[in-house]
Amino acid sequence: MRFPAPIEIGPLTPAAQDAVRELATAASVHDGVAPLSEQPLLRLGEDAHDLTHVRVQTKTGATTGYLQVDRGGDVASAELVVHPDHRRTGIGTLLLRTAERDARLPGRSGAPGQRGVPLRVWAHGDLPAAQGLAAARGYESVRELLFLAFPLDGSVDQASAAPVPRPGYRVRPFRPGSDDEAWVALNAQAFADHPEQGRLTVHDLHARTAEPWFDADGFLLLEGPDGRLAGSVWTKVPTDQPDGVRDGEIYAVGIDPAARGRGLGALLTDAGLHHLATVGCTRAVLYVDGDNAAALATYDRAGFERAAIDVQYAPGPVS
Repeated sequence: MRFPAPIEIGPLTPAAQDAVRELATAASVHDGVAPLSEQPLLRLGEDAHDLTHVRVQTKTGATTGYLQVDRGGDVASAELVVHPDHRRTGIGTLLLRTAERDARLPGRSGAPGQRGVPLRVWAHGDLPAAQGLAAARGYESVRELLFLAFPLDGSVDQASAAPVPRPGYRVRPFRPGSDDEAWVALNAQAFADHPEQGRLTVHDLHARTAEPWFDADGFLLLEGPDGRLAGSVWTKVPTDQPDGVRDGEIYAVGIDPAARGRGLGALLTDAGLHHLATVGCTRAVLYVDGDNAAALATYDRAGFERAAIDVQYAPGPVS
């Protein structure tokens, strides 16, 4: 095939990482939705055997497209972005075809019995351009990630006391360094069936606690009667929000499977909302899988409403 521009596959230099961030910002401003999720942005500097970076450039070196493929799970998860000024030039198709080839690679070169994994591609906001590219390549929607929102202005009394847990339980802030291993273990149990959240490691935790938005007071742990962690709610208030906007995210709510069915998820959601209100957020937001009926019921009762959607696409069956 004829490449629309030079393509570079491999680890990114610090300058290339900055160029990808600038590309993502340009697309976000143009489209009204971030083209890359948090995990790919955090991994721009990583060089791992199961991670592929692909950058498309002009002849003068300007970055016009980027693809990241993560083959570390049961599927190869890909995210890509094309600069708004360089769309409809074949870059999106080039990146998608590159992802398809990459997903067919073995996990480790030379290992016996190795084969590729199924490919899944995220379309944040499920914009018409992404829908068109998916349709042209024969892709089908296989997963929906809903973006829910809840107004905090007047909806949560900032002066009221935080929600009170049931007898024997207590809520306390996360202690960096002391709680790392225990929280990662809890998170793995709580999200055992989740393709992204359940894979978080201590390294991933540290990458997030090093971010400018991290606030230990907004990372609340629930201890059970036996002193062990029974659940957690992690909130996130981005630092780079435009004037007049103060969104706070219910970043993750996790409950130990052995403690489910006791209303702890609702308790932690309320605790997260209370914290976001006390730090001045005017809207609470969160992401939840479209087929997570239990979580959707909890958030529906709390007053959250659907604001946007991300869609994961997969190649359709060969006819």
